[in-house]
Amino acid sequence: MPRMLVVVAHPDDETFGTGSVIASAAAAGAEVVVCCATRGEAGEDTSGTTNGPAELAEVRERELRAAARVLGAARVELLDFADSGFTGPMPDGSLSAVAIDRVVAPVRALIDELAPDVVVGMDPESVNDHRDHQRIGEATTIAFAQASPAGARLYQWTLCRSVIDRWQAELKVLGLLDAYVDMELGRADAEITTIIDTAHVADVRLAAIAEHRTQASPFTGISDDLARDIYGRDYLVRSFPVWEGGAVETTLFGSPSGA
Repeated sequence: MPRMLVVVAHPDDETFGTGSVIASAAAAGAEVVVCCATRGEAGEDTSGTTNGPAELAEVRERELRAAARVLGAARVELLDFADSGFTGPMPDGSLSAVAIDRVVAPVRALIDELAPDVVVGMDPESVNDHRDHQRIGEATTIAFAQASPAGARLYQWTLCRSVIDRWQAELKVLGLLDAYVDMELGRADAEITTIIDTAHVADVRLAAIAEHRTQASPFTGISDDLARDIYGRDYLVRSFPVWEGGAVETTLFGSPSGA
């Protein structure tokens, strides 16, 4: 059975971000382990049902585990870093405040334990809407290089610039762009090495999104055409083996192309 490790920063990243990657891999028979670095206590509870960061952290952890089960993940590993927040001073022990080696160590330990065939991290170059996203992406890349699992591949889950441009344009029309900030996100289409067809697990991802009751989905209100692209495809950049060009990959497993 192939094994995949997915490493994210906050509860809901596994679903709003890599949800279709997890669901499609699990549906194909892979054992998927999700590693989440924080409990997301610095986020906003859009449901208004929790009282303060401590309670929000507890609830978001439960949401993470519930959503991961829906997606088909076999296991969730939660690291014990504090959520750094978007901006401003960071609390002691937060993901982006501690030395990078402290973040790398537990991720490397998981890679050593699991010996995964595929590791999927967050793209530190383009998923730049939150400093914790960049930090966990950097740590995952370093941990993979240190562990060097034989035959394994490292991918960075990313956003496709052309799709994100359409998403931001629709948010402007809906008057919601301020919630997500009008910034340049994602990789240029030409930089994408791997596009996975995930349309067959769209309903699974939607069910997992519904488990994050304290969080507002960034996809609420989008057009059907855009929803088909967001739920029907996932975009990644293969970091190892180093991409040498060629046809875009359509799977994370099997013989790598462009190597």
